[in-house]
Amino acid sequence: MPLIKVKKDGKIVKDKNGRQAYRVRVNFVDVNGKKRQVERMAYGLAEATLLEQQLVTEYKEKKQAVIPKMTVQQLCDEYEKYHAMETRKSTHDNTMKILSLRVLPILGNYQLSKITQPVLTKWKLEIDKQDIALGTKRNGYKALSALLNFAVKMEYLPKNPLTTIGNFRDANTIYKPADTLHYYTPDEFLKYIAVAEETAKTVIDWGYFVSFNIAFYVGARKGEINALKWSDIEGNVMHIRRSIAQKLKGEDIETPPKNKSSYRNIQIPAPLMRILAEHKERQRAATHLFSENFRICGGERSLRDTSIENHNKKFAAMAGLPHIRIHDFRHSHASVLVNNGINIQEVARRLGHSDIEMTWNTYAHLYPREEERAVEVLNQIVKT
Repeated sequence: MPLIKVKKDGKIVKDKNGRQAYRVRVNFVDVNGKKRQVERMAYGLAEATLLEQQLVTEYKEKKQAVIPKMTVQQLCDEYEKYHAMETRKSTHDNTMKILSLRVLPILGNYQLSKITQPVLTKWKLEIDKQDIALGTKRNGYKALSALLNFAVKMEYLPKNPLTTIGNFRDANTIYKPADTLHYYTPDEFLKYIAVAEETAKTVIDWGYFVSFNIAFYVGARKGEINALKWSDIEGNVMHIRRSIAQKLKGEDIETPPKNKSSYRNIQIPAPLMRILAEHKERQRAATHLFSENFRICGGERSLRDTSIENHNKKFAAMAGLPHIRIHDFRHSHASVLVNNGINIQEVARRLGHSDIEMTWNTYAHLYPREEERAVEVLNQIVKT
């Protein structure tokens, strides 16, 4: 449509350089077939004409022609390249696997313009029929939502239609409190780690012993512990700045930590400082190749995930304790702090959580009851 000169009080609006103001309007049809109009302001005929051309390209050509023809599969192919640059390899591989199993078989051939709430509701019903765990279904929803958010970011979709549908729920439970955490109390951990210490004969055996101590005293993730080098220890501070993913047999893939908050500096408790100092001397005595780049818990290479879990099961059985996952040692670490009233923000920082709400939702129920103390404080407010 023609460019419109902007007037105010009957006079043509100009900038300080004397260029006339033009209102540039472009009509287009969005991905849902609705008529839309976009309007911008420019000064000078040349600038206004150029702006008009840009808007036509951006809105009429891109949104009207390209986007409706793009399928979910094509979107996923584009997303895969972007996602590989933005996330750790292990996270990327897992996300793409979920999309290939839960999303593409049902929605892959759909054009983006056809991805409506009814279509997504049908997808959700199809997934709900599958004989898979609720957590697996929810992971499928999360992966699809991230894919559609990418489409919004690239302006292929005006909004994510999945957000109004909601994630999968447990139909058999109206209210489900926070999932029962599995963790060792300090006394249980001491029984567990005593067995690990008694059975350690070689430097590698001691590596498992040290690994479980770091997990309990620091709360680091398994990949973060595997990646730790002696150069990451400065005085009584442990710098967590990398992780290791073991996707292929015998191959270590070093990646950044899970998120920005996972880069953290943690003060090391005295018991762990003693354990680390003793282990460093063991490694140093075991080989003339020792260097500060040795993995703390493995040496020249990290311990194998499968072997760590096998030792975990063995130590638990020998100590007469229930078996907990390697990840549950993080819960053990957090439970000690929470039950001693440590501020939730510090708990989140030590765990490397990106969102304190995640920490609160997971551990709030462990905090000691404050009702009696709260009433006692209020009772002190009396007229004097």
